[in-house]
Amino acid sequence: MSVLPAVPLPAPFPGRDLDLNLLRVFVVVAEQGSVTTAAAQLYLTQPAVSAALRRLTESIGAPLFARQGRGLVLTSRGTRLLAEVGPHLRALVDAALSPSAFDPLTSERTLRLGSSDASESWLVPPLLRALEREAPRMRLICIPVQFRTVGDALASRRVDVAVTVADELPSSVRRTTLFFGGFVCLFDPRHARLGKTVNESDYFAHDHVIVSYNGDLRGVVEDIMQKTRRVRCSVSSFTNVGAIVDGSALLATVPSLVADQIRLVRPHLRTAPLPFDVKGSAMELLWPEIDDDDAAGRFLREKIVELAKRLGREPATKRELAPGTGRSSSTDPPARRRRAAPRPPR
Repeated sequence: MSVLPAVPLPAPFPGRDLDLNLLRVFVVVAEQGSVTTAAAQLYLTQPAVSAALRRLTESIGAPLFARQGRGLVLTSRGTRLLAEVGPHLRALVDAALSPSAFDPLTSERTLRLGSSDASESWLVPPLLRALEREAPRMRLICIPVQFRTVGDALASRRVDVAVTVADELPSSVRRTTLFFGGFVCLFDPRHARLGKTVNESDYFAHDHVIVSYNGDLRGVVEDIMQKTRRVRCSVSSFTNVGAIVDGSALLATVPSLVADQIRLVRPHLRTAPLPFDVKGSAMELLWPEIDDDDAAGRFLREKIVELAKRLGREPATKRELAPGTGRSSSTDPPARRRRAAPRPPR
């Protein structure tokens, strides 16, 4: 029978029997020169302070104080201990109680911003310009998210903050409404013969390009109106919708913000109201609850809220959504129920 070699036990942690709380009592007594005064400062009784000093003396194995009149003076061992422990203890207390300094002008933080492709075009360019002015050394890593993936992205810390439409999320996610977006019909008037007002018959008579995160031929109109369009092309993002519509008779039903950005590049394209009522879901700012007190994250969130306000699409009433419920503090229905006011664009 083979004998396994003996495995050496790990060496005991130095000072494992030393209660570090006793060092704080020791430093205060040493600075005050009195057990009574130290007890008042520590919000302890005098016997409790005396007992703590006895335990510390036993752990160290050498006397730390000597009586002198009505007060206490340090022994040579106590003097050496105070010199070594005092500065470190103060630094630990300062680190625990003092908020971390954050100066946007000098901060070199890199933050991860998750955004849907419907948000990226209106959000990232002006956000970078704002950072260039106010936080020139901060950097952004932009990561695509959408309503199905944003929860995991925040939970896994793959993103620090996100801007997208979302349904139910865990209670650990904070959320606030930026604005409610609507949809418009985008088309090229040179090829799609439509007037300023598009009627339902003309709308469904045309071929369409849609954005589908599912990779199928169903979009927001099919989900909400329960009517099938003549879909010629389905793409996975809004990035190339403008280029696809340009020079064709295709119609695209897109968020009005997306249409605005497309027409900045392609001003000859036109938009028209939809011939039926399709209201957009809330565009939300989302972040992990544990980052509430992160100064850099708070700075970035404030810039995003400012940009949303400048778009002139601030909600009629400011509402902070209750964490994890998908419900606002007003009487708005949860995002999941907005089948009459649709799911995110796709």
